[in-house]
Amino acid sequence: MSEDHTHVQEFFGARAGDWDRKFPGDGPAFATAVAGFGLRPGDRVLDAGCGTGRALTALRAAVGPSGTVLGADLTPQMLAAAQRAGRAAQGTLLLADVARLPLHDAALDAVFAAGLIAHLPDPAANLRELARVVRPGGRLALFHPIGRAALAARHGRELTPDDMRAEHNLGPLLAGSGWQMTSYADEDARFLAVAVRRP
Repeated sequence: MSEDHTHVQEFFGARAGDWDRKFPGDGPAFATAVAGFGLRPGDRVLDAGCGTGRALTALRAAVGPSGTVLGADLTPQMLAAAQRAGRAAQGTLLLADVARLPLHDAALDAVFAAGLIAHLPDPAANLRELARVVRPGGRLALFHPIGRAALAARHGRELTPDDMRAEHNLGPLLAGSGWQMTSYADEDARFLAVAVRRP
């Protein structure tokens, strides 16, 4: 997207009120992705770029009442929409830039990031920041409720070999940022890449 945070906030801020209505069928895809992510009761997990908080309920169910769920987003209107939808009850919402998270090193067991990577101004550096806040052996899920081809068609563009989310590009990007990709799925109904934080 843009390195200008004002532009990102304006883009998503203008769409926050209608976001959930625009994508009403995504809930089951979020729940399935979280269920297959390997979270355990008591885990500490961050929804990075949480938007309206569509993953928070599933994340809370996975980590249980003893776990910690955080949702961080750069756009106040998105967090306000999450609150209006009652999702703030599932976790703590933070107005924060995922490029500079207000968290200690190794504070988390996992990060779930839906639709985030395409909007990162410096993907390598930003993925390193996510690695910083996750303990060694912790996990990262890069998710989208539809696959790359369906998303490209939605935006009226063609897939190209330099697409950052292509497996041959994403694996090295993660490896250079403190992660090791352990699984990759790019299907019509979902995109899900899972990585483990290297020691």
